[in-house]
Amino acid sequence: MFNFDFYNPTHIVFGKDRLDELDALVPKDAKVLITYGGGSAVRSGLIDRIVKALGNRKVEQFGGIEPNPSLETCERAVAFIKEHGVDFVLAVGGGSVVDATKLIVM
Repeated sequence: MFNFDFYNPTHIVFGKDRLDELDALVPKDAKVLITYGGGSAVRSGLIDRIVKALGNRKVEQFGGIEPNPSLETCERAVAFIKEHGVDFVLAVGGGSVVDATKLIVM
């Protein structure tokens, strides 16, 4: 067995009227990837509001994370991150999106 330390912090911000906090939580020079599920976050306008709250940061989107996400979906997201030089990932949605995003950023 190998000795190792594993540190993988997750900061969850939840609740009504919390978008104004994004500017302080996301580094100003970050290239952000927003991960989300089936599209209700887009249809509701939430993704547009998040992009606006992120201001001048470069923002990419990766949607379609299914309930009980597949490894293939997560691998596609990892490839997307590498291809686009993303250095900050913001999960928008429920448990499946959050869990998939934690795997994606490992």
